[in-house]
Amino acid sequence: MRTLLGSLLLLCASASVAQDERAAFIAQTAQEFGLQSTQIDSLLAGAAYQQSIIDAITRPAESKPWSAYRPIFLTPARIADGRAFMLEHQAELAAVQANTGVPAEIIVAIIGVETNYGRNRGRYRVLDALYTLGFHYPPRQPFFRKELGELFALAKEESLDLNTLQGSYAGAMGWGQFMPSSYRHFARDGDGDGQRDLFGSLPDVFASIANYFIEHQWQPGQPVVVRANAEANAVPPAQASYEPAFSLVDLADSGFRPQTAVGDDLPASLIVLDGSDGPEYWFGFRNFYSITRYNRSPMYAMAVYQLAQALGTDSAPVAP
Repeated sequence: MRTLLGSLLLLCASASVAQDERAAFIAQTAQEFGLQSTQIDSLLAGAAYQQSIIDAITRPAESKPWSAYRPIFLTPARIADGRAFMLEHQAELAAVQANTGVPAEIIVAIIGVETNYGRNRGRYRVLDALYTLGFHYPPRQPFFRKELGELFALAKEESLDLNTLQGSYAGAMGWGQFMPSSYRHFARDGDGDGQRDLFGSLPDVFASIANYFIEHQWQPGQPVVVRANAEANAVPPAQASYEPAFSLVDLADSGFRPQTAVGDDLPASLIVLDGSDGPEYWFGFRNFYSITRYNRSPMYAMAVYQLAQALGTDSAPVAP
């Protein structure tokens, strides 16, 4: 009897904590984004927990080694489809490239990696995804809870219907898979109709992806990566991120040298990937770091870069 009573009290306490968290979230979100508490409460009431979302986030593609990750995106079909997509939207892409300095191939490669050129834009309700991760996924709960608040603000600003809005299991949406905060801060009206539509307007999509790179310090005309060789006694330098922090002289002192001449002594980071024939060494420059602002995985950034390279040539790249 005492054990049963204790269990009931524990359940009641847990429910109380959940209600407290919900109330705190509603109050904070209302204050931060100028929304009505009753409106947020009503939207939360319509959100549903999805176990499949928790399952998906615990086994992302980035958990694979590079040797298995690369073939997912560097396929003859994805390259051919990307070239056809570029040809179909050549004028719009050329205009964005001219205005921003962000190469059309990079913009299209982002769309190719994220959604396979719009074919796979996600099957989860964005509301369910961010609610599930924001309230039931402790490892990144603060991030997703913040994105849930951004979603409510975005829905008001862009007149989006959260009952039907679909995206990825992580709450990313549209052709370029923008998170709500990225949509709010980086999306642009590319077709001049007064709206920022990342679902139905490709000019808006192209302009928004380019603007994302501009805001993350893309450097037009500068290199992204270069393959490197490692000497027998090479020791990778300690680095906290892929933000370029080493001179080429520093990297040479550590035993790493570029396979092809870079020209200027640009700051770089060292990227080590688990290739099919052993470790691959690359120097990543500022533009590589800019791609990692879209997704922090160096494999993701490398896949985008290599797909972009393939889209800009007449033949598919040879696997490194």
